[in-house]
Amino acid sequence: MTDLTAEVLRNALVVAAEEASIVVVRSAYSTFIVEGSDASAAILDAGGRLIAHSMATTLMNSMALRVALPSLVEDVPPESMRPGDVYVLNDAYRGGVHTNDLLVFRPVHWAGRVAYFTATMIHVSDLGGLSAGGMAPLATDIFLEGLQLPPVRLATAEGVEPAVEAILRANSRTPDKVMGDVRALVAGTAVAAARVESLLEEYGEAGLAAGVEEYLDYTEARTRAALADLPPGAYGASYPIDDDGLDLDTSHHVQVTITVEGPPSTVVVDFAGTGPQVPAAINASASQSLAAAVFAVRCFLDATIPMNEGCLRAIDVRLPEGSLLNARRPYPCGGRYVPIYAAMEAVFQALSDAMPERAIAASGILQPFSIAAVGAPYWIHLAYDFGGVGARQGLDGPDATGVHFGIGRNSVPQVEPVESRCPLIVESIETIADSGGPGRHRGGLGSRTVYRFLADCHVTTRGDRLRLAPPGRDGGRPGRLGGFFKRHLDGTVERLASKVNNVRFAAGEAFIVETTGGAGLGPPAERDRSAVAEDLRAGRVTRESDY
Repeated sequence: MTDLTAEVLRNALVVAAEEASIVVVRSAYSTFIVEGSDASAAILDAGGRLIAHSMATTLMNSMALRVALPSLVEDVPPESMRPGDVYVLNDAYRGGVHTNDLLVFRPVHWAGRVAYFTATMIHVSDLGGLSAGGMAPLATDIFLEGLQLPPVRLATAEGVEPAVEAILRANSRTPDKVMGDVRALVAGTAVAAARVESLLEEYGEAGLAAGVEEYLDYTEARTRAALADLPPGAYGASYPIDDDGLDLDTSHHVQVTITVEGPPSTVVVDFAGTGPQVPAAINASASQSLAAAVFAVRCFLDATIPMNEGCLRAIDVRLPEGSLLNARRPYPCGGRYVPIYAAMEAVFQALSDAMPERAIAASGILQPFSIAAVGAPYWIHLAYDFGGVGARQGLDGPDATGVHFGIGRNSVPQVEPVESRCPLIVESIETIADSGGPGRHRGGLGSRTVYRFLADCHVTTRGDRLRLAPPGRDGGRPGRLGGFFKRHLDGTVERLASKVNNVRFAAGEAFIVETTGGAGLGPPAERDRSAVAEDLRAGRVTRESDY
């Protein structure tokens, strides 16, 4: 296969996955999907290897699809699958994420057997649990987080299985939206499957298989070449979690040791020493922790390296069973953002020690929340707001974008569509002056968003880094803490806990989301004075700041 042909094939595989994710977004019913474009798609081979995923796919989703596929074929042998069959699961302990994230797989048959799988995944509007929209920050076991699905057949060539549809509808506050989302997922897999079949017709089964092997080998070689730039040795770091939402006085942490080995160049990411799983929503499933570790390592490598199985061959991630990063049944996994972002931060700090010229200070992270009707007919708004990124060596941190890998193209929906779909008004969205940690390089600013409600509603939050500020690096200062707040009708403002479930708001009251700023890097006294003057002019800092 010529280099040109290989490049055409590689791009064709990625485009097939990308087209599938676009189909899901354009076909879904849930506001978060339609307006936030939060959908993922991937192509895997019959052995479960990740070949390609959509350009906007979050790594946490593609890792879930990759880790979950072996569980599907364990329960449903490929030889029993028929053309047109589609399967679904959401089991967090078998590769899934949490109950609201549905993983959908379609086998692609060729020459009478399964040759590939196409897969799609989104967070559907609601599948039960303590609060609407899949937010259950105070869950003490998986059963409080919503409906669990083992690998089951979701659809055939004739359409969605009636029994499965009945189960999904019976367990959702928004059954029509859920089924709209499900049909969008099925449609996405069909589009990707058609594209793979076209490639099989063009290249033949052996030709496509050879092209895939070449693609994976190419990615592995580039990954190992990039890892060779890391200095050999072992580097350790840890990062704390604010609390578990139930016991505010018990500390939790994630610990990592990164060992750079070679040749061949390999990095071992070992989370031994991480705290044990707890009966609270601050655990993660293995697929999500794997994604966090791989993402964090890739941030120190060449950004043009493709993400597929070839990359994973060079990164050995070890997740202790029964820990915060690899929970076992029945411990809850819905609060996975809390531990996996701590894991990501620990990797960042360990690799910053290894490569100070690429160092990054700690960041504010995404703050998920949901707003929902107090009763039928239900409406739900799911959203995240993002904290400031920590300062980097030679650069200030970006404002209100977060170091994130868990969302799609635009997971903060635009104001107008949200206001048209939900009884609320977004009064303001702004960055917060002085929220970025001072330093030679300043941390990114956090943001403030104010939602005023036109009807009674419930608010649920699942935040972190709202009690323990992201620490500065090399003499930099911490970022300013954010928080969730309730503005009462008389104008008084009450701070909410970072993890609350179904807090009642009355019409006219407002919900305020303030995100945490990123930390600074280097002593503030060493900041270039012209940069300080520009920050003053732009309103990023005030004259009361530490410069």
